[in-house]
Amino acid sequence: MAQAIKKQALGRGLSALLKDPENDIKSVSDKNADKVVGNIVELEIDAIEINPFQPRSNFNEESLQELATSIKELGVIQPITVRKTDFNKYQLISGERRLRASKLAGLNVVPAYIRIANDNESLTMALVENIQRHDLDPIEIALSYQRLIDEIQLTQEQMSERVGKKRSTIANYLRLLKLDPIIQTGIRDGFISMGHGRAIINIENQDIQTSIYQKIVSQNLSVRETEALVKNYQDSLKPKSSSKAKTTNFVIPAEANKVITDYFGAKVEVKVAGNGKGKISIPFHSEEDFNRIIKLIKG
Repeated sequence: MAQAIKKQALGRGLSALLKDPENDIKSVSDKNADKVVGNIVELEIDAIEINPFQPRSNFNEESLQELATSIKELGVIQPITVRKTDFNKYQLISGERRLRASKLAGLNVVPAYIRIANDNESLTMALVENIQRHDLDPIEIALSYQRLIDEIQLTQEQMSERVGKKRSTIANYLRLLKLDPIIQTGIRDGFISMGHGRAIINIENQDIQTSIYQKIVSQNLSVRETEALVKNYQDSLKPKSSSKAKTTNFVIPAEANKVITDYFGAKVEVKVAGNGKGKISIPFHSEEDFNRIIKLIKG
């Protein structure tokens, strides 16, 4: 919790810096630009304008209200991204849904990443250095990876080279961002580990995700126990196969067996399985005998 308070205080400090006319940062070459690039800054919502070229215009009101409720309880898990356009003025790059929901939640400020002129390489360096830190939680690392994808357009292969991590490792972190926000917060606060999160993410239904998360916390389940819980849930969704194949009481009458034997002039073997299927075996002792049976079958 102390770590979270520290980050919020830092965000407020940077916000004050950006509102100082003598420190109007417009480019990476400006004084104090390095303090802004790659960091989370608390911005006043009224200072942010929606991008007029944003292709998305329709937002589900019910979904927005649910997100607003989540933000009231947990805060904004993933900061928005804005572009600095003028002194204390910003234009939204990504996160319009989060911004709208924050307004609905009654927030006056929102955590944001700020893009400034010619900051591409500086931002890349800042994010890569950030990922290398040892005090980051898995969600913070995942968000840094996601920013490298969204804002720098790095592929997972390029990220792998930059940060010295396997692509599979990067993919595992990114998958955590698909978890319900409550679970992401639980990982950030240390209630569960990344291993728990990786197990839960195999379930698509977020209500079930949350239910399992609550069991993990209340029962102090290990990662292995969580994996077993998830597997049991997944198995319960599989269609149940019929318990037993249908059986039959079909029995070959002795008279019928005798009729077949007499007809072919050989000891015919008739077998019937429990499901009613069976086979007839007709023995022959020579080529002539075989040809004789064929003639009988042809009639």
